[in-house]
Amino acid sequence: MSTKNRDRLVLIGIIVAVWQLVTGFKLLDPLLFPIPSTVLKLIIEDWEVFLKSILSSAYLLANGCLLALITAVPLGLMVGWNRRIYEVIEPMINILGPIPPIVYIPYAVAILPTFKMSSVFIIFIGAFWPLFMNTVAGVRAVEPGIINSARTLGIGYWTMLSRILLPGAMPHILSGATISLVLAFILLTAAEMIGATSGLGWYVKYFADFADYPRVVAGILVIGSMVLVIMCFYNRLAGYLLRWR
Repeated sequence: MSTKNRDRLVLIGIIVAVWQLVTGFKLLDPLLFPIPSTVLKLIIEDWEVFLKSILSSAYLLANGCLLALITAVPLGLMVGWNRRIYEVIEPMINILGPIPPIVYIPYAVAILPTFKMSSVFIIFIGAFWPLFMNTVAGVRAVEPGIINSARTLGIGYWTMLSRILLPGAMPHILSGATISLVLAFILLTAAEMIGATSGLGWYVKYFADFADYPRVVAGILVIGSMVLVIMCFYNRLAGYLLRWR
């Protein structure tokens, strides 16, 4: 085991030990602050509910993020590359981009027929703008010398986008993807807490309504674990895509 991983395990151990001491001696309200063993017992006890919730949340997250990815990156490459299109669209980007995606939730629930479609739409909106704007910025940051060399070689439009601009803008795209992923998690949980009948956000909201705070804490820990696993996969993928750096 590497030193980094060992240090991280030590830190987790210290946090759990402090948690156990504080809650074990009842220095805090036991109703609001359950001991670690109680939370662990509930996670094991409710594993079927958690598995169903994780699958439900992952389905919504994957659909919303994938939709954002396949629209934002190609559009960002074309808008960033074509100065005329960029100058036309720039005011719209400045107006729509900064709008907090969470304000679309009531409207999406009203206009779309199912909760799943509403959730996917909200996640898509939240993930789209950071990815799109970073892709545009990445294309505009590509070294002019590289573009001029490609033009001298007579490279076509699509080859320029896919073989020159896409790799050149990749660091910016991945930065935008990180922001998009974090926003997608926040919006997913918020949407599930409002109108879902399954999912990790629903689990936390459902048991909070019954003041079952040990299960609320268990749900929060499972959400954190899911985020950790996905971010580990994402960081490995990002490292692979930027292996040339």
